[in-house]
Amino acid sequence: MEYIYTSKLQLKMKTEFDILRKSRALFLKELEGLTLAQLHTIPTGFKNHIAWNVAHVLVTQQLLHYQLSELNCLCPDDLIETHKKGTSPTVTFSEEEFEEVKDLFAGLPDTLQEDYEAEIFQNYTEYPTSTGFVIHSIEEAIAFNNFHEGIHYGIVRAIKKFV
Repeated sequence: MEYIYTSKLQLKMKTEFDILRKSRALFLKELEGLTLAQLHTIPTGFKNHIAWNVAHVLVTQQLLHYQLSELNCLCPDDLIETHKKGTSPTVTFSEEEFEEVKDLFAGLPDTLQEDYEAEIFQNYTEYPTSTGFVIHSIEEAIAFNNFHEGIHYGIVRAIKKFV
């Protein structure tokens, strides 16, 4: 049975969730065939590596959506501390640890959509981003996060050329 969207907002949000899932799939495709060493290589002229970018995108999504909505993030606190805005690579993941990051990375967009549709995002703390855009709501946070992930997808593709 096809779901009927009753408002422009519902249709817009469905699109935002679809973009997020597609972004994550593209990221994961870029990782295929890379060794752990390649994932942790910082090429000359770059500040971080591919593994850091993946974890950073995961963490940022959780902070923008859950923490700023006064909800618990769905990824480990130590991952947040080492990959939030303003950090640089200090962690080398084992194969097992990076698989866990990738599992969260792949699965949390569905969880976000389920949580959004369950209307758990009742509060939102206004957040001025480093781009100068101020986020006022969960809907704006979801859209902004897609922009943020696009930036880091481009960075990962650039780094990949040098590893």
